Amino acid sequence: MTEQIGVVMVMPTRADKFSFGLWTVGWRARDPFGDPTRPELDVVEAVHRLAELGAYGITFHDDDVFPFDAPESERGRRIERLRKALTEAELEVPMVTTNLFTHPVFKDGGFTSNDRSVRRFALRKVLRNVELAAELGARTYVLWGGREGSEYDTAKDVRAALDRYQEALNLLTQFVIDRGYELRFAIEPKPNEPRGDILLPTVGHALAFIATLEHSDLVGVNPEVGHEQMAGLNYAHGIAQALWQGKLFHLDLNGQRGIKFDQDLVFGHGDLMNAFALVDLLENGGPGGGPAYEGPRHFDYKPSRTEDITGVWDSAAANMRTYLLLKRRAAAFRADPEVRQVLSDAGVPALSTPTLDPGEGYEGILTDSTFDADAAATRGYGFVRLNQLALEHLLGAR
Repeated sequence: MTEQIGVVMVMPTRADKFSFGLWTVGWRARDPFGDPTRPELDVVEAVHRLAELGAYGITFHDDDVFPFDAPESERGRRIERLRKALTEAELEVPMVTTNLFTHPVFKDGGFTSNDRSVRRFALRKVLRNVELAAELGARTYVLWGGREGSEYDTAKDVRAALDRYQEALNLLTQFVIDRGYELRFAIEPKPNEPRGDILLPTVGHALAFIATLEHSDLVGVNPEVGHEQMAGLNYAHGIAQALWQGKLFHLDLNGQRGIKFDQDLVFGHGDLMNAFALVDLLENGGPGGGPAYEGPRHFDYKPSRTEDITGVWDSAAANMRTYLLLKRRAAAFRADPEVRQVLSDAGVPALSTPTLDPGEGYEGILTDSTFDADAAATRGYGFVRLNQLALEHLLGAR
Protein backbone atom coordinates (compact mmCIF):
# COMPACT_ATOMS: atom_id res chain seq x y z
CA MET A 1 0.00 0.00 0.00
CA THR A 2 1.39 3.40 -0.94
CA GLU A 3 0.84 6.51 1.10
CA GLN A 4 -0.01 9.74 -0.71
CA ILE A 5 2.07 12.55 0.78
CA GLY A 6 0.85 16.02 -0.04
CA VAL A 7 2.96 19.13 -0.40
CA VAL A 8 3.46 20.87 2.94
CA MET A 9 2.62 24.53 2.58
CA VAL A 10 5.01 26.84 4.41
CA MET A 11 5.40 30.44 3.34
CA PRO A 12 8.03 32.76 4.81
CA THR A 13 6.91 36.06 6.30
CA ARG A 14 8.77 39.11 7.60
CA ALA A 15 8.25 37.79 11.13
CA ASP A 16 10.57 34.85 10.34
CA LYS A 17 13.48 37.33 10.06
CA PHE A 18 15.08 35.73 7.02
CA SER A 19 17.91 37.76 5.51
CA PHE A 20 20.35 37.29 2.63
CA GLY A 21 23.69 38.78 1.71
CA LEU A 22 23.70 40.65 -1.59
CA TRP A 23 26.80 38.58 -2.40
CA THR A 24 24.72 35.36 -2.26
CA VAL A 25 22.08 35.78 -4.95
CA GLY A 26 24.44 38.18 -6.72
CA TRP A 27 27.25 35.62 -7.04
CA ARG A 28 28.08 35.23 -10.71
CA ALA A 29 29.43 31.70 -10.13
CA ARG A 30 33.07 32.28 -10.96
CA ASP A 31 35.31 29.70 -9.30
CA PRO A 32 39.08 28.98 -9.39
CA PHE A 33 38.58 26.73 -12.40
CA GLY A 34 35.93 28.52 -14.45
CA ASP A 35 34.49 31.80 -15.63
CA PRO A 36 31.11 33.16 -14.45
CA THR A 37 28.02 31.29 -15.63
CA ARG A 38 25.56 34.10 -14.84
CA PRO A 39 25.35 37.81 -15.72
CA GLU A 40 25.68 40.52 -13.10
CA LEU A 41 22.59 40.96 -10.95
CA ASP A 42 21.40 44.49 -10.31
CA VAL A 43 21.23 45.37 -6.62
CA VAL A 44 17.76 46.89 -6.96
CA GLU A 45 16.41 43.72 -8.60
CA ALA A 46 17.96 41.62 -5.84
CA VAL A 47 16.27 43.70 -3.14
CA HIS A 48 12.84 43.53 -4.75
CA ARG A 49 13.00 39.82 -5.59
CA LEU A 50 14.07 38.85 -2.08
CA ALA A 51 11.23 40.91 -0.65
CA GLU A 52 8.76 39.15 -2.95
CA LEU A 53 10.06 35.77 -1.73
CA GLY A 54 9.40 36.69 1.92
CA ALA A 55 12.77 37.91 3.19
CA TYR A 56 12.79 40.72 5.72
CA GLY A 57 16.32 41.98 5.24
CA ILE A 58 19.46 42.15 3.16
CA THR A 59 23.09 42.51 4.14
CA PHE A 60 26.10 43.62 2.15
CA HIS A 61 29.82 44.32 1.92
CA ASP A 62 30.74 47.84 0.87
CA ASP A 63 32.06 46.47 -2.44
CA ASP A 64 28.69 44.81 -3.13
CA VAL A 65 27.10 48.25 -3.43
CA PHE A 66 29.82 50.46 -4.96
CA PRO A 67 33.16 49.65 -6.62
CA PHE A 68 36.33 49.47 -4.54
CA ASP A 69 37.76 52.65 -6.06
CA ALA A 70 34.48 54.52 -6.58
CA PRO A 71 34.79 58.33 -6.38
CA GLU A 72 32.70 59.99 -3.67
CA SER A 73 29.96 61.07 -6.07
CA GLU A 74 29.51 57.55 -7.45
CA ARG A 75 29.61 56.04 -3.97
CA GLY A 76 26.84 58.40 -2.87
CA ARG A 77 24.74 57.70 -5.96
CA ARG A 78 24.95 53.92 -5.45
CA ILE A 79 24.05 54.21 -1.78
CA GLU A 80 21.01 56.36 -2.50
CA ARG A 81 19.88 53.92 -5.16
CA LEU A 82 20.08 51.08 -2.62
CA ARG A 83 18.33 53.15 0.03
CA LYS A 84 15.44 53.90 -2.34
CA ALA A 85 15.05 50.22 -3.23
CA LEU A 86 15.03 49.25 0.46
CA THR A 87 12.30 51.78 1.17
CA GLU A 88 10.20 50.58 -1.77
CA ALA A 89 10.59 46.92 -0.82
CA GLU A 90 10.26 47.61 2.93
CA LEU A 91 13.40 45.60 3.67
CA GLU A 92 15.71 46.17 6.63
CA VAL A 93 19.51 46.08 6.82
CA PRO A 94 20.20 44.11 10.01
CA MET A 95 23.91 43.59 9.32
CA VAL A 96 26.72 45.12 7.26
CA THR A 97 30.28 43.94 6.66
CA THR A 98 33.42 45.07 4.79
CA ASN A 99 35.34 43.42 1.97
CA LEU A 100 38.97 43.12 3.12
CA PHE A 101 39.77 40.13 0.92
CA THR A 102 39.11 40.67 -2.82
CA HIS A 103 41.47 43.48 -3.80
CA PRO A 104 45.13 42.42 -4.18
CA VAL A 105 46.17 45.00 -1.57
CA PHE A 106 44.77 42.60 1.05
CA LYS A 107 46.82 39.60 -0.13
CA ASP A 108 48.46 39.43 3.34
CA GLY A 109 45.41 40.54 5.28
CA GLY A 110 43.82 43.77 6.40
CA PHE A 111 44.07 44.25 10.16
CA THR A 112 47.09 41.92 10.41
CA SER A 113 49.05 42.59 7.23
CA ASN A 114 52.79 42.78 7.71
CA ASP A 115 52.54 46.15 5.91
CA ARG A 116 51.52 48.90 8.39
CA SER A 117 50.13 51.15 5.64
CA VAL A 118 47.76 48.37 4.53
CA ARG A 119 46.55 47.96 8.11
CA ARG A 120 45.79 51.67 8.36
CA PHE A 121 43.94 51.59 5.01
CA ALA A 122 41.89 48.57 6.12
CA LEU A 123 40.83 50.38 9.31
CA ARG A 124 39.83 53.46 7.32
CA LYS A 125 37.77 51.33 4.92
CA VAL A 126 35.94 49.65 7.81
CA LEU A 127 35.37 52.91 9.72
CA ARG A 128 33.70 54.49 6.70
CA ASN A 129 31.48 51.46 6.24
CA VAL A 130 30.58 51.43 9.95
CA GLU A 131 29.25 54.97 9.44
CA LEU A 132 27.14 53.71 6.53
CA ALA A 133 25.88 50.75 8.55
CA ALA A 134 24.73 53.08 11.31
CA GLU A 135 23.00 55.36 8.80
CA LEU A 136 21.02 52.40 7.43
CA GLY A 137 19.99 51.18 10.89
CA ALA A 138 22.13 48.04 11.07
CA ARG A 139 22.62 46.61 14.57
CA THR A 140 25.41 44.14 13.80
CA TYR A 141 28.71 44.58 12.00
CA VAL A 142 30.38 41.34 10.94
CA LEU A 143 34.14 40.98 10.57
CA TRP A 144 35.33 38.02 8.49
CA GLY A 145 39.12 37.87 8.43
CA GLY A 146 39.47 35.68 5.38
CA ARG A 147 42.92 37.05 4.53
CA GLU A 148 44.11 37.37 8.14
CA GLY A 149 46.53 34.43 8.30
CA SER A 150 49.36 32.77 6.44
CA GLU A 151 50.51 29.86 4.33
CA TYR A 152 53.98 29.65 5.92
CA ASP A 153 54.57 29.47 9.66
CA THR A 154 57.70 31.61 9.45
CA ALA A 155 55.92 34.37 7.50
CA LYS A 156 53.64 35.62 10.28
CA ASP A 157 54.37 36.47 13.90
CA VAL A 158 51.03 35.21 15.21
CA ARG A 159 51.39 36.90 18.60
CA ALA A 160 52.06 40.26 16.94
CA ALA A 161 49.18 39.63 14.51
CA LEU A 162 46.80 39.06 17.43
CA ASP A 163 48.08 42.30 18.99
CA ARG A 164 47.16 44.13 15.77
CA TYR A 165 43.77 42.35 15.58
CA GLN A 166 43.11 43.39 19.18
CA GLU A 167 44.21 46.95 18.42
CA ALA A 168 41.78 47.12 15.49
CA LEU A 169 38.79 45.85 17.50
CA ASN A 170 39.56 48.21 20.37
CA LEU A 171 39.61 51.12 17.93
CA LEU A 172 36.35 50.08 16.25
CA THR A 173 34.45 49.56 19.49
CA GLN A 174 35.65 52.91 20.84
CA PHE A 175 34.51 54.50 17.58
CA VAL A 176 30.91 53.28 17.92
CA ILE A 177 30.87 54.31 21.59
CA ASP A 178 32.11 57.82 20.79
CA ARG A 179 29.64 58.18 17.91
CA GLY A 180 26.73 56.80 19.93
CA TYR A 181 25.97 54.08 17.37
CA GLU A 182 23.78 51.17 18.49
CA LEU A 183 26.04 48.71 16.76
CA ARG A 184 27.82 45.55 17.90
CA PHE A 185 30.59 43.62 16.16
CA ALA A 186 30.57 39.90 15.37
CA ILE A 187 33.70 37.95 14.43
CA GLU A 188 33.13 35.25 11.81
CA PRO A 189 35.54 32.31 12.29
CA LYS A 190 36.86 30.11 9.51
CA PRO A 191 39.78 27.63 9.63
CA ASN A 192 41.18 28.09 6.12
CA GLU A 193 40.39 29.21 2.56
CA PRO A 194 41.45 31.50 1.09
CA ARG A 195 44.50 31.56 3.42
CA GLY A 196 46.22 28.33 4.28
CA ASP A 197 45.53 29.02 7.97
CA ILE A 198 43.21 31.81 9.11
CA LEU A 199 43.53 33.50 12.49
CA LEU A 200 40.63 32.88 14.93
CA PRO A 201 39.67 29.70 13.03
CA THR A 202 36.79 28.47 15.24
CA VAL A 203 34.09 29.76 17.58
CA GLY A 204 36.25 28.82 20.55
CA HIS A 205 39.28 30.74 19.26
CA ALA A 206 37.12 33.80 18.63
CA LEU A 207 35.51 33.68 22.08
CA ALA A 208 38.90 33.44 23.77
CA PHE A 209 40.15 36.43 21.74
CA ILE A 210 37.06 38.53 22.52
CA ALA A 211 37.70 38.15 26.26
CA THR A 212 40.94 40.16 25.83
CA LEU A 213 39.27 43.25 24.31
CA GLU A 214 38.72 46.58 26.03
CA HIS A 215 35.01 46.61 25.19
CA SER A 216 34.33 42.89 24.94
CA ASP A 217 30.63 43.47 25.63
CA LEU A 218 30.35 44.96 22.13
CA VAL A 219 31.94 41.99 20.37
CA GLY A 220 30.45 38.54 19.77
CA VAL A 221 30.55 35.88 17.08
CA ASN A 222 28.91 35.12 13.75
CA PRO A 223 29.36 31.36 13.26
CA GLU A 224 28.74 29.86 9.81
CA VAL A 225 27.60 26.28 9.19
CA GLY A 226 30.19 25.50 6.52
CA HIS A 227 33.08 27.15 8.33
CA GLU A 228 32.62 24.95 11.39
CA GLN A 229 31.77 21.74 9.55
CA MET A 230 34.64 22.00 7.06
CA ALA A 231 36.88 21.63 10.13
CA GLY A 232 34.92 18.58 11.32
CA LEU A 233 33.22 20.51 14.12
CA ASN A 234 29.61 20.37 15.31
CA TYR A 235 27.86 23.62 14.32
CA ALA A 236 24.99 23.19 16.77
CA HIS A 237 27.52 22.75 19.60
CA GLY A 238 29.33 25.95 18.58
CA ILE A 239 26.04 27.86 18.50
CA ALA A 240 25.11 26.47 21.92
CA GLN A 241 28.40 27.66 23.44
CA ALA A 242 28.02 31.10 21.88
CA LEU A 243 24.49 31.30 23.34
CA TRP A 244 25.77 30.09 26.71
CA GLN A 245 28.28 32.93 26.77
CA GLY A 246 25.77 35.52 25.50
CA LYS A 247 27.89 36.03 22.38
CA LEU A 248 25.68 34.86 19.51
CA PHE A 249 25.26 38.25 17.83
CA HIS A 250 24.51 36.87 14.35
CA LEU A 251 24.73 33.60 12.39
CA ASP A 252 25.22 32.40 8.82
CA LEU A 253 23.19 29.47 7.53
CA ASN A 254 24.16 27.27 4.59
CA GLY A 255 24.94 23.62 3.82
CA GLN A 256 28.19 21.66 3.92
CA ARG A 257 28.96 18.03 3.13
CA GLY A 258 31.94 17.01 5.19
CA ILE A 259 35.54 18.12 5.50
CA LYS A 260 36.38 19.76 2.19
CA PHE A 261 36.31 23.22 0.61
CA ASP A 262 33.66 25.70 1.77
CA GLN A 263 30.67 24.60 -0.32
CA ASP A 264 28.05 27.24 0.63
CA LEU A 265 25.18 24.92 -0.27
CA VAL A 266 21.53 25.71 0.41
CA PHE A 267 20.75 25.37 4.12
CA GLY A 268 19.91 21.73 4.87
CA HIS A 269 21.50 20.45 1.67
CA GLY A 270 24.37 19.00 3.69
CA ASP A 271 24.24 17.58 7.22
CA LEU A 272 20.46 17.50 7.60
CA MET A 273 20.43 15.97 11.08
CA ASN A 274 22.69 18.73 12.39
CA ALA A 275 20.49 21.31 10.66
CA PHE A 276 17.49 19.81 12.47
CA ALA A 277 19.31 19.99 15.81
CA LEU A 278 20.30 23.59 15.08
CA VAL A 279 16.77 24.75 14.26
CA ASP A 280 15.46 22.92 17.32
CA LEU A 281 18.06 24.76 19.43
CA LEU A 282 17.35 28.18 17.92
CA GLU A 283 13.58 27.83 18.14
CA ASN A 284 13.04 25.68 21.24
CA GLY A 285 16.28 25.69 23.18
CA GLY A 286 15.82 28.60 25.54
CA PRO A 287 15.03 28.36 29.25
CA GLY A 288 11.55 26.92 29.61
CA GLY A 289 11.46 26.00 25.94
CA GLY A 290 11.35 29.54 24.54
CA PRO A 291 13.36 30.75 21.54
CA ALA A 292 17.08 30.62 22.18
CA TYR A 293 17.96 33.18 19.49
CA GLU A 294 15.92 36.15 18.35
CA GLY A 295 18.20 37.63 15.69
CA PRO A 296 18.09 37.28 11.90
CA ARG A 297 18.16 33.87 10.28
CA HIS A 298 20.80 34.91 7.77
CA PHE A 299 21.62 32.85 4.69
CA ASP A 300 25.21 33.01 3.43
CA TYR A 301 25.16 30.52 0.58
CA LYS A 302 25.98 30.47 -3.12
CA PRO A 303 23.47 29.43 -5.79
CA SER A 304 25.08 26.50 -7.56
CA ARG A 305 27.18 27.29 -10.61
CA THR A 306 24.89 25.08 -12.67
CA GLU A 307 21.90 27.40 -12.18
CA ASP A 308 20.53 30.20 -14.33
CA ILE A 309 18.79 33.23 -12.79
CA THR A 310 15.60 31.22 -12.23
CA GLY A 311 17.64 28.73 -10.25
CA VAL A 312 19.06 31.57 -8.18
CA TRP A 313 15.61 32.55 -6.92
CA ASP A 314 14.58 28.91 -6.52
CA SER A 315 17.62 28.36 -4.30
CA ALA A 316 16.92 31.48 -2.23
CA ALA A 317 13.38 30.24 -1.63
CA ALA A 318 14.72 26.76 -0.80
CA ASN A 319 16.78 28.13 2.10
CA MET A 320 13.72 29.66 3.74
CA ARG A 321 11.45 26.73 3.02
CA THR A 322 13.93 24.23 4.45
CA TYR A 323 14.28 26.26 7.65
CA LEU A 324 10.50 26.49 8.08
CA LEU A 325 10.04 22.77 7.43
CA LEU A 326 12.70 21.95 10.02
CA LYS A 327 11.07 24.38 12.44
CA ARG A 328 7.76 22.55 11.99
CA ARG A 329 9.36 19.13 12.49
CA ALA A 330 11.26 20.36 15.57
CA ALA A 331 8.01 21.60 17.12
CA ALA A 332 6.40 18.20 16.53
CA PHE A 333 9.44 16.48 18.06
CA ARG A 334 9.19 18.60 21.21
CA ALA A 335 5.42 18.07 21.50
CA ASP A 336 5.62 14.26 21.20
CA PRO A 337 4.84 12.63 24.61
CA GLU A 338 7.10 9.68 23.78
CA VAL A 339 9.97 12.03 23.03
CA ARG A 340 9.45 13.79 26.36
CA GLN A 341 9.50 10.43 28.15
CA VAL A 342 12.65 9.25 26.37
CA LEU A 343 14.33 12.58 27.08
CA SER A 344 13.51 12.12 30.75
CA ASP A 345 14.72 8.51 30.77
CA ALA A 346 17.96 9.62 29.11
CA GLY A 347 18.52 12.19 31.83
CA VAL A 348 18.62 15.15 29.43
CA PRO A 349 16.52 17.47 31.65
CA ALA A 350 18.43 16.25 34.73
CA LEU A 351 21.63 17.84 33.45
CA SER A 352 20.12 21.21 34.40
CA THR A 353 20.15 20.20 38.07
CA PRO A 354 23.28 21.57 39.81
CA THR A 355 25.82 18.92 40.81
CA LEU A 356 26.25 20.58 44.20
CA ASP A 357 23.48 20.98 46.77
CA PRO A 358 22.66 24.55 47.84
CA GLY A 359 25.58 25.85 49.89
CA GLU A 360 27.61 22.67 49.38
CA GLY A 361 31.35 22.86 48.76
CA TYR A 362 34.13 20.38 48.15
CA GLU A 363 33.84 18.96 51.69
CA GLY A 364 30.47 17.43 50.84
CA ILE A 365 31.87 15.81 47.73
CA LEU A 366 34.88 14.42 49.59
CA THR A 367 32.73 12.85 52.34
CA ASP A 368 29.98 11.43 50.09
CA SER A 369 30.46 7.64 50.11
CA THR A 370 27.00 6.63 48.92
CA PHE A 371 27.79 6.24 45.19
CA ASP A 372 27.86 2.71 43.76
CA ALA A 373 29.97 2.90 40.59
CA ASP A 374 29.25 -0.70 39.56
CA ALA A 375 25.50 -0.18 39.82
CA ALA A 376 25.65 3.13 37.94
CA ALA A 377 27.73 1.51 35.20
CA THR A 378 24.84 -0.79 34.29
CA ARG A 379 22.61 2.11 33.30
CA GLY A 380 21.57 2.44 29.65
CA TYR A 381 20.85 5.99 28.52
CA GLY A 382 18.69 5.29 25.49
CA PHE A 383 20.39 7.86 23.27
CA VAL A 384 19.94 5.70 20.17
CA ARG A 385 16.19 5.56 20.71
CA LEU A 386 16.13 9.32 21.22
CA ASN A 387 18.03 9.95 18.02
CA GLN A 388 15.77 7.56 16.12
CA LEU A 389 12.73 9.53 17.31
CA ALA A 390 14.40 12.72 16.07
CA LEU A 391 15.08 11.08 12.72
CA GLU A 392 11.51 9.84 12.40
CA HIS A 393 10.15 13.30 13.13
CA LEU A 394 12.59 14.77 10.63
CA LEU A 395 11.40 12.31 7.99
CA GLY A 396 7.73 12.98 8.79
CA ALA A 397 7.14 9.40 9.95
CA ARG A 398 5.63 10.52 13.26
